[in-house]
Amino acid sequence: MYLVDTHQHLWDAAVIPCSWCAAFPTLNRRFGLEDYAAAAQDCAITKTVFVECDVDDPNQLAEAESIQRLAEQHPLITGLVASGRPENPGFPAHLGRLSGLAKLRGLRRVLHVVPDAVSQQPLFRENLRRLAALGLTFDLCVLARQLPLARELADACPAVTFILDHCGVPDVKARALDPWREEIRALARRPNVHCKISGLVAYAGPGWTVADLRPWVEHVIACFGWDRLVWGGDWPVCTLASSLGGWVAASHELTAGCTPEQRAKLFHLNAERLYRV
Repeated sequence: MYLVDTHQHLWDAAVIPCSWCAAFPTLNRRFGLEDYAAAAQDCAITKTVFVECDVDDPNQLAEAESIQRLAEQHPLITGLVASGRPENPGFPAHLGRLSGLAKLRGLRRVLHVVPDAVSQQPLFRENLRRLAALGLTFDLCVLARQLPLARELADACPAVTFILDHCGVPDVKARALDPWREEIRALARRPNVHCKISGLVAYAGPGWTVADLRPWVEHVIACFGWDRLVWGGDWPVCTLASSLGGWVAASHELTAGCTPEQRAKLFHLNAERLYRV
């Protein structure tokens, strides 16, 4: 069973600054494609989608352009989710520049690093609606407490395809299943929202077990169904608690009782359709 990794990061803070990395010493270094290839050895990952790394504002376009150049040399990278700030008046011009990148498949604005009101602004939503006409997705990166904001965005932009990152960032370590469960159930009722099974090991923390992850994975599967799920590695953030190979192995164990067709949808078919890779 081959995998499409829909959540791959690469960064070099010395070249394109990511200020947030300073708070995580083990992440505050260069993570290049060769490092990813070594981490993914024997994982059967045949395609990746690069997801923006929440770089500092002036470097959004530079990051996307650098990944486009890298993808032209290395066919492993088949798609690019670029950084954008829909709350800014200059977003349409930024989107226009990004649209010239052949690997562009979507955009992301990390919402848990800004006030909740940012995504509620009319300009934010107006700019987000521009993605639909371009066939671009929007990765939703919100904390569990912000899932109602994600629901409001999905309702305000019904033509936009949303992909919820990291199962909505639940507090796996604290086993805080509620109110996360009901919020996920409510968000999944929006047909334009998909869910990315990723990031859970980082939120579980070191020493996690497959049993720790199972309630979260089984709930998003039950809510979103097999046609609206994708899988992501979240490397190198996953290394805070697991190797990429460890997360891949856990993902296979978590879905061992599912049919080959269901596992194929999660691990590659849905990603190939959603991200056009």
